[in-house]
Amino acid sequence: MLHRRILQFLLIYVLGLTSLLFIKYVLKLSDYVIPGPQGLSHTVSCVFVKYFFDVMNTLSVAVIGHIISVCLATIVGIIGRLNSWAGSFVKVAAYNIQAYPIVAVAPIIFILMGDGISSRLLIAAVICYFPLLLSFIGILSEPVRDIEHFYEVTGRMSWRLQVKIRVFENMNKLATVIVGSATLAMVGTIVAEFIAADSGIGYSIRIALYQSDLSKVLVALFLIGICTSLWLTCLERIGYLIQNHFRKG
Repeated sequence: MLHRRILQFLLIYVLGLTSLLFIKYVLKLSDYVIPGPQGLSHTVSCVFVKYFFDVMNTLSVAVIGHIISVCLATIVGIIGRLNSWAGSFVKVAAYNIQAYPIVAVAPIIFILMGDGISSRLLIAAVICYFPLLLSFIGILSEPVRDIEHFYEVTGRMSWRLQVKIRVFENMNKLATVIVGSATLAMVGTIVAEFIAADSGIGYSIRIALYQSDLSKVLVALFLIGICTSLWLTCLERIGYLIQNHFRKG
C-alpha cells in the first residue's frame, strides 16, 4: 500500500514537473520564471534538508490538529444526533461557524493568539473539522433498527450503547472520512503558516514566493506530497487494525 501510494504521487509530480518544463521550453521562458533542471537540482542540494524539517514541523502540527478535530467532531456528533433543542442548536452553531471563510477568520486568530503553534493548531482543526462533523452527525443520527430495537425492547439501551452500535456498523465509512480529512488538516496548517506564522513549510513557501524562487516551491511541494502520502498510509493502516480489532471483539 505504501509503495503504491508513493508511486502514484511520484507519477503525478513528475507529470506536473514535465508539463512545467515543456511550457518553459516551448515558450522560451527564462530560468527566472521557470527554473531549468540544473537550477532545480542546485536548489534541491541547498534547501532539501531544511525543507524536510520544515515539513516535519508542519506535519506534527497537522497531526495534532487533526486529532483535536476528530475529538471535537465526535463530541458534537454525539450531541447533534439527538432530536432535541440541544442537538439542533449544536448543529446550527457548527454550520454557521463554518460559513465564515478561514482566510477572514485567521487574522483574528493570529491577533488574539499570536503567530505560534496554538494558532496553527486551531486553524488546522477548524478546516478539517466541518467535513468530519457532517459525516459523524449523519452516521450517528442513522438508527440501526434491527439491533437497536432488540436492546430497546429488553430495556438495556443507553446512549453509550447506541453510539457504539452505530459506530460499529459504519466503521468503514468513519475510517474513510477520518483518513480523507487528514489532508485538510495539512492544508489548514500550511495556510496558517503562509498567512502569518514564523515556522513550518508554509512559511518557507511564503519566503520563496517573495523571492520569486519557483524552484524552492517545487522542492517544498515534493516534500509535502511525500510526507502526506506516508501519513495517510499510516492512518489507513491504523484504521485497518482498529476495524479488525472490533470484528474479532
